[in-house]
Amino acid sequence: MLTELLLIYSFVFGVSSLACACHSFHYIKRLVETIFVHRFSHGTMPLKIMVRNCAYYWGFAAWLAYYINHPLYTPPSYGETQINYALVLFVLCEAGNFSIHWSLNSLIGEGPKCRRFPHPSKNPFTWLFFFVSCPNYTYEVGVWMSFSIMTQCVPVALFTLLGFVQMTMWAKGKHKAYIREFKDYPTLRMSILPFIL
Repeated sequence: MLTELLLIYSFVFGVSSLACACHSFHYIKRLVETIFVHRFSHGTMPLKIMVRNCAYYWGFAAWLAYYINHPLYTPPSYGETQINYALVLFVLCEAGNFSIHWSLNSLIGEGPKCRRFPHPSKNPFTWLFFFVSCPNYTYEVGVWMSFSIMTQCVPVALFTLLGFVQMTMWAKGKHKAYIREFKDYPTLRMSILPFIL
């Protein structure tokens, strides 16, 4: 009986530690991208938006951490198989997200006078450009869906849903702007989900 309890405890603790590592990695990657990859058209962010963003991300981070690290946290139903598949999906989506950001940065690097819409490159992660206008959002949703599967936690799923709704609005706006600006824009592309949305 004690051995079974120790195994369950180590399994739950392992999921919590993995979730912490993945969550931390995601935001460290975002900070590194902000410093070295992204180029912003405006020099500063308005204070009101910065406060709102910090409250949103910090509030959700605290809520997610509370549930995932709670002593009564229940590990995923399908055990290590579920966690491992979700981890693979998480890593692939993070790599895809970084690849898209790098690709978009390279596009902007050609100068302000040269306006082009993004195209797929030899990097397989950028091939999502064949199907969607904003694959960075597609990959971001994939990151949070895999995190939801990995943790099997309702607050994480809610965070994923809210993020998906917000990113869909941004993607639709960007998609419409591309269609307006470029007459030769590919008609097969959707805004965020291939063939659907």
